[in-house]
Amino acid sequence: MTTRDELRLLPWAGPDGKPCYLSTDDQGGYVSRLADHIEAYQLGMASQLLEHARQMLDDETDALEELHLLAAQLTSALRDVLRVATSRGRRPIAPGRPRGAEL
Repeated sequence: MTTRDELRLLPWAGPDGKPCYLSTDDQGGYVSRLADHIEAYQLGMASQLLEHARQMLDDETDALEELHLLAAQLTSALRDVLRVATSRGRRPIAPGRPRGAEL
């Protein structure tokens, strides 16, 4: 997934919230596969949160606590999705795998 001189941004943060990178040309390695699974999970969670937010807005709820919690969760999900997008933007698509089929 990465070229020899390119690092893969991993979908989790290290100590002090700093980004973590993987240097490998083995896309089938344990850490690469783990990162792929975590990215898929993060994207799925973001999708579920987005649907939940849409439903809450449709219900025009006045529950300020619920809206605050949802906003915090959406912020976290957006951070994760942006990290995934940044990472994937740096990696070439594997041959034979159409764009968007990464999940």
